[in-house]
Amino acid sequence: MNHSRDILFLVLSFFSVLIGTEALSETTPSPAPSLPRETPSVPASGKATPKTTNQEIFIDVTSKVGLKFVHFNGMSGEYYLPEVTGAGGAMFDYDGDGDLDLYLVQGTWLDPQKKLKHETVSESQSSRHRDRLYRNDLISDSGPGRLRFVDVTDESKILSVGYGMGVAAGDYDNDGDVDLYVTNVGSNSLFRNNGDGTFTEVTKAAGVDDSRWSTSAAFFDYDRDGWLDLFVVNYVDFQVSKSPRCYSRSSARDFCGPDAFQPVSDVLFHNLGRDRFENVTSAAGIDRAYGAGLGVVASDFNGDGWLDLYVANDGDSNQLWMNGKNGTFTDEALLSGAAVNRTGTPEASMGVDAGDFDNDGDFDLFLTHLMQETNTLYVNQGLTLFEDRTIEAGLASPSVRYTAFGTGWIDYDNDGWLDLITLNGAVRILQKLALTGDPFPLGQPNQLFRNLGHGGFQEISHRAGSVFQRLETSRGAVFGDIDNDGDTDLLVINANGRIRLLQNQQGNRNHWLRILLSPQSLRRDALGSRVEIRLPGGLKLMRIVRTDGGYCSSNDPRLLFGLGSARQVAEVRVYWLGGVMEVWKNLPIDRAILLQQGGSPAWK
Repeated sequence: MNHSRDILFLVLSFFSVLIGTEALSETTPSPAPSLPRETPSVPASGKATPKTTNQEIFIDVTSKVGLKFVHFNGMSGEYYLPEVTGAGGAMFDYDGDGDLDLYLVQGTWLDPQKKLKHETVSESQSSRHRDRLYRNDLISDSGPGRLRFVDVTDESKILSVGYGMGVAAGDYDNDGDVDLYVTNVGSNSLFRNNGDGTFTEVTKAAGVDDSRWSTSAAFFDYDRDGWLDLFVVNYVDFQVSKSPRCYSRSSARDFCGPDAFQPVSDVLFHNLGRDRFENVTSAAGIDRAYGAGLGVVASDFNGDGWLDLYVANDGDSNQLWMNGKNGTFTDEALLSGAAVNRTGTPEASMGVDAGDFDNDGDFDLFLTHLMQETNTLYVNQGLTLFEDRTIEAGLASPSVRYTAFGTGWIDYDNDGWLDLITLNGAVRILQKLALTGDPFPLGQPNQLFRNLGHGGFQEISHRAGSVFQRLETSRGAVFGDIDNDGDTDLLVINANGRIRLLQNQQGNRNHWLRILLSPQSLRRDALGSRVEIRLPGGLKLMRIVRTDGGYCSSNDPRLLFGLGSARQVAEVRVYWLGGVMEVWKNLPIDRAILLQQGGSPAWK
């Protein structure tokens, strides 16, 4: 939410108007196109012959499957900054039954006086102001895609009633069950999965509380000792009693940006085992740089087998924390070309994701930004050198009109090339919406960009589905194969509005392979392990097991590979976190496969 402007972005804005892409304008306060879906006909060397269809790619099945969650942002009329930041959610298998359940983060009143005026203490723990856990009761014997969700929040014993922001999922205690870390404006919460459908809140006992404004978080094993560590991103020093008053250029009250507050440092917790963590922020060097952090992704950016971190900062230079393999990290973002955009300007980075979109064997970065900036594509040139290729990729002009938060690299059509989704919603009052009487006039449509296979993208949002045309304030994007049918589905978290579960209707028309990794001990998580698939003809696809990325959300840890029209997989290589590499050959396709370290594959 940085308010800097430069000549490049003004030119792009002007160009977007010239080509008929008029946007809802966003005022700046001061502190007190389209192609149809294409299905490849060849799997190996590049993008293939298109085939057209009029069917929507994603359909909204939210009500149909029993999801009734509505996000509440505590809107008070005081224009508090958290009211526009929104929240995230998680897709994770909490009960170990093989399908993805949902955790949804809720807001509440920020001002205690407003809260007392509107509700009693007992009501503050009602469904409206409490995080929710929904169990996925996928009906597998009735064909793929038969979904049904049941609210099991009460029986799970999860009581999270703070002003929620994000969630990270991972098996931190190595007991075989996925645990949750929930971030808030205020103290955070660690919920240990008891393995019987219930959770226990162990934040203080584990030593992982942070009473500041935390946003995204990531479980990752930075020292490769077999225990998941925890990185927590913090935003700014916000207090209701000290919140400044901000105004638009028309002198009307409006939301402040992060530049009206002091940024705060992020935190790194080292997992000691025995349900205990140690704060190693200073020892690891993480406190040497900080900003108004909103997004984080853990990946191996230089291919050395050790996990690094990339932090998206709102208005400040981003950080690329490279793993020193000795418990320390060094911020190499500026030297690597990933701290600022091509004009040397820090941007309002909200969401971030890492993926090998060009299939060249390393992880590239995509970041979402403020309206009148552009989203940014950093292409990894190898040796941890990044280049801003946003304009060349065709991603600049379509994004300059919107403010984007949640994002993700997903292969929506399973053609073997990672596409992009961005979730949009303004952070300043949109006057055209305000004049209609909209009580939360920030809504913008979401976007889908198709990977053309030669470094470029094309927006196909109007083919994505009617839900992509809605004017909503979208924030968290959660990705996973929610119905186990072999393609990637999407959960959209809207600020102060209904969630949207979007079911993919087209991806599994192409061949696919979904891989779940199990390290040598069944009591360990596989986060950080890397998988390469080699197809006949020479195409290599690479993914890394992780749940982080995007904005304040946690994604499906299973790796879904789109294979296009390939009818076999020549080879699968697994680089287990810790240095061991294994090879499996001639695996079957169009199914889910469990690869256990040192064992034979199992599938269904």
